[in-house]
Amino acid sequence: MKAVRLHEYDKRPVVEDVPEPKASGPLDVVVEIGGAGLCRTDLHIVEGQWEPKTGVQLPYTLGHENAGWVREIGSAVSNVEVGDTVILHPLATCGLCRACRAGDDVHCENSKFPGVDTDGGMAELLLTNARSVVKLDPSLQPADVAALADAGLTAYHAVRKAVPLLYPGTQVVVIGAGGLGHIGIQCLAAMAPAEIIVVDRSQAALDLAKSYGAHHTVLADGKHVDTVADLTGGNGGQVVLDFVGEKGTESEGVSMLRRAGSYYVIGYGGHVDIPTIDIISSEINVIGNLVGSYNDLDELMTLAAQDKVKLHTKSYPLDAVNEAMDDLDNGRLQGRGILIPGRS
Repeated sequence: MKAVRLHEYDKRPVVEDVPEPKASGPLDVVVEIGGAGLCRTDLHIVEGQWEPKTGVQLPYTLGHENAGWVREIGSAVSNVEVGDTVILHPLATCGLCRACRAGDDVHCENSKFPGVDTDGGMAELLLTNARSVVKLDPSLQPADVAALADAGLTAYHAVRKAVPLLYPGTQVVVIGAGGLGHIGIQCLAAMAPAEIIVVDRSQAALDLAKSYGAHHTVLADGKHVDTVADLTGGNGGQVVLDFVGEKGTESEGVSMLRRAGSYYVIGYGGHVDIPTIDIISSEINVIGNLVGSYNDLDELMTLAAQDKVKLHTKSYPLDAVNEAMDDLDNGRLQGRGILIPGRS
């Protein structure tokens, strides 16, 4: 089968033939990929940023945002059948450790992360397990929702954690209306009664954010921190969701907080550097966010089936993975890129 393989860090992956995976264990599920999302994390993986954390052996197959159709199942799989349309939780988890038993799948002690530390779904087939597959509503197609498996899940997870803080009359600032941000804005509009302020350097992204439920849009033109201050009466937002997490948004995000506010770090690549006296004197919170649980993904799929969350996407054939990466890296890709095996 065809797969997108990374052979060397700081060099783009190649599409090549590899053996097809088989369901050899009782809980194994082999999925025919109908769509694999392209994420900025894939660029960071190619750059080698994840090597110290994963220790993955090269070469391997990229792709951690995956949806498709069940091709083969192990003898003990009972939650899906061959032919079912599914989206895959990014992690293949054990189900037995304390985190799994608490429903906190993302912190499973024995998990595999296809596309990050083991072979992923930028391929014609992917091997995962029964705990990872979420059966889709018949109205949803794999290529339309694939990126919700990670980008959508991550955005939903952060918003879901912030919702208790966003009572009527509060204000939430969203930094970045791109691949993750445009999903987070829709989740906020569906789940929270707060006033939504969106900051981005792209006017096109801001226009899209407005159509998704943003109450105010602010162009990142060097004066945007002051503009947000004006929109919040000089106080800042109760919550700031930073979907960028680099190139200065880290300090800007904190400066957009009001006293006792919460800064949610979702995008990454930069550094949060806050004097401890500032944290104490204003009693602010810095909160990390990593993907989300199986239940988060199941709930997000409900919002998608209700047409409350939609992906803005551009599709590419598998062979065009490097064109897609170039588009993402150079800011030409609005929303999410989706690789579709079998498409020419």
